[in-house]
Amino acid sequence: MTVRTPHVGTLGTARGTALYLGAILGPGVLALPGLAAAAAGPAALVAWIALLALSVPVAATFASLAARRPDAGGVATFTRAAFGDRAAAVCGWWFYSVIPVGAVSAANVAAAYIGDAAGLGTAATAACSAALVVAAFTANHIGLRLSGGAQLVLMGLLVLLMGAACAAALPHFDPANLRPFAPHGLPGILSAAAVLFFAFSGWEAASHLSGEFTDPARQLRRVTALTLGLIAVVYLGLATATAGVLGPAAATTTAPLTDLLAYGFGAAAAPLTAVCAAVLGLGAMNTFIAGASRLGAALARDGAMPAPLARGHEPGRIPHRSLALLAALTGAVLAAATAYDLDLDQLMRATSACLAAVTVLACAAAVRLLTGRSRAAALIATACTAAIALALTWYLLVPSAVAALALLYLRLRAAPPRPRAPDEAPSEVAA
Repeated sequence: MTVRTPHVGTLGTARGTALYLGAILGPGVLALPGLAAAAAGPAALVAWIALLALSVPVAATFASLAARRPDAGGVATFTRAAFGDRAAAVCGWWFYSVIPVGAVSAANVAAAYIGDAAGLGTAATAACSAALVVAAFTANHIGLRLSGGAQLVLMGLLVLLMGAACAAALPHFDPANLRPFAPHGLPGILSAAAVLFFAFSGWEAASHLSGEFTDPARQLRRVTALTLGLIAVVYLGLATATAGVLGPAAATTTAPLTDLLAYGFGAAAAPLTAVCAAVLGLGAMNTFIAGASRLGAALARDGAMPAPLARGHEPGRIPHRSLALLAALTGAVLAAATAYDLDLDQLMRATSACLAAVTVLACAAAVRLLTGRSRAAALIATACTAAIALALTWYLLVPSAVAALALLYLRLRAAPPRPRAPDEAPSEVAA
């Protein structure tokens, strides 16, 4: 009799913390301080602090879920356990559909920094964004994914870069830049929080790694706490420097990190951040495209997406069909963003809307699955995330439309075939 050896994870606490940090931090944070300042002025600091506070129950909820149900399915697994297959399919579609918008957002952030450093015009910057998208999908199609070590280096570079920017700029902090503190009032703070949600999402994505830990029940809480501490230091430092050093200019600049680094590195700041933005943009797109393509194949395997997309879902294989669909959707988003002049703020809010929907659904699942203090944290996370999501107003139409499409697909797939009339030819039925 053959004894089947159970899968044993290989992810330790240190590397796990680095990977979780990589799921939270990304190229979006290079532009988000400016977008938040445009929405709320210096009061964007309140939004940063509020979202950090919200991250505690959200992160704790995902850590509790992942420790109890360590599985590569992540939030889809949690949602299926609480609400069934339909809810899991909707959650999966939200993840899959947000990647094209998020990839274009990441490419546009990197292209903006490159354009700022090279003095490129609008058309050349848009071409640079398209080239980054093509490079990321090409790398995935030929199987050149970044290793965990390389991704760790990139995330470490981002943290060091933001730390250097804050260290160079904070000595120039001017309290006068904080007046008026809230020029757009509470609506401005809520608007800033809505776009900043992009920077705080990632706990749901990191949950897909839970099955890779050697001891999930013991390690996940420690990894979550370490990650929360690191992002708190980085985000608060960056938000404080943006508000107190750049002042009103933060709302109009396309490259706030370059402006902060200029205090310490002078003219070298622009090319330095441009290179880092390009590498980080490619790294983030490469990782999330790889994950989403496999998610699409897994959804197809489980009947939640068209069956042909399931090809290549096995470990070690490349799901080319799922990748091709993602590439087509990303190209359509990029074309629409260029044709209709959609700015980065709009793209990131659309992305945040889908990510917020995923977080609300997963936290609601936790309310049903968890008990005691963990359930209380899940209740707080659900309510607070839902409140932030409401600030996205009409952008919530994006996840609503995706959910409708997912449910429509499931209904059509489950519909019984039309009975064939006695005198009807088989070819006519197929037609």
